[in-house]
Amino acid sequence: MLKDHQLRPVDDLTGDRAPAARDAPHVPEAIPQEVPLVAFSHLRWDFVRQRPQHLLSRFASERAVWFWEEPIPCDHHLPYLEYHHFAEDKITALRPRVPHSWTEPARANALAELYRLFQQQTLQRTPIAWFYTAAMLPVLANGGAELTVYDCMDELSAFAHADAELIAQEAALLARADIVFTGGKSLYEAKRNRNPNVHAFPSAVDRAHFAAARTITARDPAQRTAGYFGVIDERLDLELIAAMADALPEWRIEMVGPVVKIDPASLPQRPNISWIGPRGYADLPAMLARWNVALMPFALNEATRFISPTKTPEYLAGGRPVVSTPIADVIADWGSAEGVAIAADAEEFAQAVRRFGALPAQGAWLTDIDQRLNRISWDQTQGKMSTLMAQCYRKRHAQRGAGGAAPAILRGSKPYDTLIVGAGFAGSVMAERLARDAGQQVLVVDRRPHVGGNAYDETDAAGVLIHRYGPHIFHTNSREVFDYLSQFTSWRPYEHRVLAKVGDQLVPMPINRTTLEKLYGVALTDDAAAEQFLAARAEPREPIVTSEDVVVSVVGQELYEKFFRGYTRKQWGLDPSQLDRTVTSRVPTRTDRDDRYFQDSFQAMPADGYTAMFKRMLDHPSIELRLGTEFAALDPSTLADHTVFTGPIDEYFNYRFGKLPYRSLRFHHETHDTPSYQPVAVVNYPDEATPYTRITEYKKLTGQDHPQSSISYEYPTAEGDPYYPIPRPENQDLFKRYEQLARELREVTFVGRLANYRYYNMDQVVGQALATYRRMGLSPAEAGMRQARVAD
Repeated sequence: MLKDHQLRPVDDLTGDRAPAARDAPHVPEAIPQEVPLVAFSHLRWDFVRQRPQHLLSRFASERAVWFWEEPIPCDHHLPYLEYHHFAEDKITALRPRVPHSWTEPARANALAELYRLFQQQTLQRTPIAWFYTAAMLPVLANGGAELTVYDCMDELSAFAHADAELIAQEAALLARADIVFTGGKSLYEAKRNRNPNVHAFPSAVDRAHFAAARTITARDPAQRTAGYFGVIDERLDLELIAAMADALPEWRIEMVGPVVKIDPASLPQRPNISWIGPRGYADLPAMLARWNVALMPFALNEATRFISPTKTPEYLAGGRPVVSTPIADVIADWGSAEGVAIAADAEEFAQAVRRFGALPAQGAWLTDIDQRLNRISWDQTQGKMSTLMAQCYRKRHAQRGAGGAAPAILRGSKPYDTLIVGAGFAGSVMAERLARDAGQQVLVVDRRPHVGGNAYDETDAAGVLIHRYGPHIFHTNSREVFDYLSQFTSWRPYEHRVLAKVGDQLVPMPINRTTLEKLYGVALTDDAAAEQFLAARAEPREPIVTSEDVVVSVVGQELYEKFFRGYTRKQWGLDPSQLDRTVTSRVPTRTDRDDRYFQDSFQAMPADGYTAMFKRMLDHPSIELRLGTEFAALDPSTLADHTVFTGPIDEYFNYRFGKLPYRSLRFHHETHDTPSYQPVAVVNYPDEATPYTRITEYKKLTGQDHPQSSISYEYPTAEGDPYYPIPRPENQDLFKRYEQLARELREVTFVGRLANYRYYNMDQVVGQALATYRRMGLSPAEAGMRQARVAD
């Protein structure tokens, strides 16, 4: 193994590099029809017919397609899988049933195991994995995929009641996906810099189906009618609908569709509004034929920011003009059409409806619409998608035929194949994979004098193992991540518990039933009682935009002030009302007595500590470490053909557009002559008067037996090493400018939380690094050629 700080001369690694002759692999022109497709969706197949049904039913004409739906609670004591076949679409929906009493980790494990058994017992080939929601990614934990497709039809994290974990789950899916499709142009702009293979496919139309509305005689000539069909949820502007009905007393307003996620009692009631309820897909042309004008009264909120409604071309195919609120994709795709009006308020809506009510059934406006509709169809969309997927498949198949799994990184006559900047999780995982799996020569540099990044631990002067940069607790739901790290460490089981100092009491955090009972001196007999107790204090807010909105809407102002406001102000230097909702969405509120901070399937601490794990990870003859080394002092072009950069992305570009804002931490370490300092490893201090946010006692994390105990006080600060990206829109805009520069650099790969200006848990960084390696991995043929060159 090369010694630290030892750099070999370039001349030692020159020489002929003729690869061994090998037969050219057979590359298929298309994905074989024997390869099935499994789609993972948050929707039921028979709920409403929209993008998944249109596309996947067309894919089902060329291969077997399975539609894995969200699980349904059941009373049976074991999980099982229901099969629902929809013969007309040639689709089989898979509906997992999981005991309703099981915990979330148990449910996650059960779903992954059900999928493993399904793939093993039912599928003849490894499938194409097609995702409509990133929340389903853990289901695939025990199975493989010939190709991973993410058809991003909506920004689900912005929908009402969205799981706060969706953002991190989507980051993992984007890192893994071979190809990404987006349901519109706005989504494309939001995702195109987060995966190298993103394509926009706005809503298409089953034109023949809806064109039937043009030939159906269903209108009452004496009654003017405007209508909407689709899901009725938080994306509709109910106040606008009511005001529009008031402004159009002579018009009938028909609202067709299921009411979801909102209280039906909140629907505005007017003499001229009819809430008709759901209708089947086959009935929609007849409904459309009753209308003079079609409506899209969407609210302008986070849930509608990226939507590309399928109903726009459906309405137009039925020969009905459309009035819509200013939805970005509607404006971009249809805003210039004569038969589409964009209206910002009820008055403009009423004016447009009256104007369009006078349009002729045929005419120049519809001729222009038909010319536009000629250019879009679900058949064309599915065909283009299929072509792009085949290109991905051919690329992967060709590389497998040569012994590899992903595009190779070309090497030159330099001392190293890859230079890796940073020896934390991202850099160490990349170094280990590139060296051990791809046979590369890797140089790892870090400005700190140790490996492990912020997860570094060491024994202090008293001989107590501490985490120098604050507590790091490992937890994950990813079997892949846990198994990978298990190669380099054994584990000490550990479930993290946190107490918060509120007044003179120590109470569980996150808030649970015990917390409420201790604070208020009440007895809450069950989850329902706790839920009712919280509901009485909750102060619902719409829309939920800030971190304050998230908490107050769930637990009310008093608990918000006791637990969140002061802590957040100290941690971020900003009031929660100034921070994105994701900051406090990470902390759950519970109605049971589960006092664990995390509920992941795998919760443990490295038995010998994090530093020992990192050293084993990097202990490979092809990895050289240069610690205490600044990247700025090196000339990467003379060292390696490729660089993996895990540091701050703005630093790489010499702060061209200015510095990205971070919050930092300062630690004050003490050792006390006592075997135990506090009841749990971490005690939070949420009151603003206390200058620190928490005290950590490390022995309770590590399980170390020692007569003394070492603790640390944690002080947030604006200056110092970058710890937490500050989640504000202007900071994301600045990051996007740097991200665009990064996309233009083929010789550099940016990995990790600092390089992505995003807070990741440790397991998420490991997962991202593993996914990045898979996408850029090297063939063993190239690796063997490299090893032969070194031997020379």
